[in-house]
Amino acid sequence: MIYLDNGATSFPKPKVMLECMYKCMAEYCGNPGRSGHYMSMKTGEEVYKTRKNLAKLFNISNPANIIFSINTTGALNQGIQGLLKEGDHVITTSMEHNSVLRPLKMLESKGVEHTIIKCDRTGSINLRDIKASIKENTCLIVCTHASNVTGTIMPIREIGELAHRNNILFMVDGAQSGGCIPINVVEMNIDLLALPGHKGLLGPMGTGFLYVRDGIELEPLLLGGTGTASKDRTQPKEMPEGYESGTVNAPGIIGLGCSVEMLLNTGIRAIQEHEESLTRVLDDGLRNMRNVIVYGVEDCKEKVGVVTLNINGKSCEQVADELSEKYGIAGRAGFHCAGLAHKTIGTWETGALRLSVGPFNTKAQIKTAIEAVYKITRSV
Repeated sequence: MIYLDNGATSFPKPKVMLECMYKCMAEYCGNPGRSGHYMSMKTGEEVYKTRKNLAKLFNISNPANIIFSINTTGALNQGIQGLLKEGDHVITTSMEHNSVLRPLKMLESKGVEHTIIKCDRTGSINLRDIKASIKENTCLIVCTHASNVTGTIMPIREIGELAHRNNILFMVDGAQSGGCIPINVVEMNIDLLALPGHKGLLGPMGTGFLYVRDGIELEPLLLGGTGTASKDRTQPKEMPEGYESGTVNAPGIIGLGCSVEMLLNTGIRAIQEHEESLTRVLDDGLRNMRNVIVYGVEDCKEKVGVVTLNINGKSCEQVADELSEKYGIAGRAGFHCAGLAHKTIGTWETGALRLSVGPFNTKAQIKTAIEAVYKITRSV
């Protein structure tokens, strides 16, 4: 199988990650922060090591400002629902994942209003439109770093500067960018950053995190045991324990830490250059093909490793099935949990097929995928 569904989850996983997870489960997997014996303390130390690796990767000064979650969705919900209250106004974009749009829709019933800035057909946003939408009660701008539909990279640094000039918090969904392109929370003016562990960071499913800048207080979404203040029925708000109720996914988090350490050694720039070169070959090959429509920006420096397409005369589901069954190529067809993004780029009625590269793909695999799409177009 040629795996081109890295936008959903990365594959294959690094061997070092699997070895770290196995070692944890086989040798010392106690409940971190709950006991004083060696197994519990060792697990806690390894979990904290992952916090430190993540902090180093994203230029986070205090590892305790990293809250572990089960995925990006959990992190986004903790940030959005934990921050907003009645009377607040939020600005977001039409290229967002439902993990942003659905919480904001739900909060309408609680007196939180939001404005959705419409992006252009390539998925790009105009800063002037954001500026024009700022109100006196605007307290948050939340924006994807890179679209999971088109791969289009948003001007995060500039949006963050605009937010801070207007005393507005800035939250970033880094689901498609973390581990694929550099992210520096200080230089990019990011106050809250939500990321998955299982995509560009090459960790296991069931892992993710939310970074929260010093000075921002959230209401915890999940209440329960934290290993601290057990006599008190009120949920503590100390970072990070107050936001990680219950037993964390220690083997997964430790495995994630090993993958992040590998990324630190490899360098995100090197991964970005590799994926960009593959994306350029794939994008150019498909754009030059009759009966193929490719969406999003043409300059592959302005997007992550995502190429989204349709073939005239065939549904995206048909094309995905043929690629899988006839040619052993994995992609993802449909609406990618981002209906408004598809409405923005003109695929509201049809959906589209997404092919997304990863660090372990090769140029030979990309050329095979291009040839397979060409053969499918010949059968229309």
